[in-house]
Amino acid sequence: MTQNKQKELEFFDNLASEQEYNVFTDAANQKIIETILSLSNIQSGAQIIDLGCGSGIFTQLLDQRGFDCIGLDLSQKLLQIGKKQQKNIHFIQADVEALPFSDNSVETIVLSCLIHHLPNPQKLAAEVFRVLAPRGQFIAFDPNRLNPFMYLYRDRTSPFYSSKGVTENERPIIPGDIRQVFNTAGFETHSHYVEGLSFRYVASGTAKGFLPIYNFFDRHFFKPSMMKLFRAFVFTHGIKSMRHPA
Repeated sequence: MTQNKQKELEFFDNLASEQEYNVFTDAANQKIIETILSLSNIQSGAQIIDLGCGSGIFTQLLDQRGFDCIGLDLSQKLLQIGKKQQKNIHFIQADVEALPFSDNSVETIVLSCLIHHLPNPQKLAAEVFRVLAPRGQFIAFDPNRLNPFMYLYRDRTSPFYSSKGVTENERPIIPGDIRQVFNTAGFETHSHYVEGLSFRYVASGTAKGFLPIYNFFDRHFFKPSMMKLFRAFVFTHGIKSMRHPA
């Protein structure tokens, strides 16, 4: 399967006419940034390319931490929101499967809730590998299909699946499958599981009523280490290997 670019673009352009793409609470956004910085150990002042940046929520937060940020997204309308809010950040409209960067030219890439939009992330992994410098790194975060809430609400094989507020391309990821894709591309990867990323809203009116319950369970039930594989979000961290990809 391949991503339907036109439908993806139409969905996010329509979303941009209503709001910025900011689904998490402010505390959750900050926790995402803290996790990115903890996993990558990058120093202030370094350049970060934020792929799938949307309206630039995470690009902006990284910029505020002192990083030299570039945001890239498929939706020009979402990027326009980011440009209005942050004049000093460079935003680029482009496809993540055809990145407008030279080989071996980038030190750090963030994939902002991006991988789960791609039915087949092999092209993305190959492009990220191509543009990263040797020992460069990427950090991705996505919903985890092993989490029961994410599976029941957002996986199309679930009897309770809701297509409200998502594109036909979206599906929560299986962490081991994503590690394998990026390992094959030439990365050394590992997964890090995070709880407590509370949502600000969901598109479905029915699910909206259950949102406080979900946020409570996500913060508390999945906090013990024995439950980590089932936490709602997984961060994938990869370092570009010196060896050639398989």
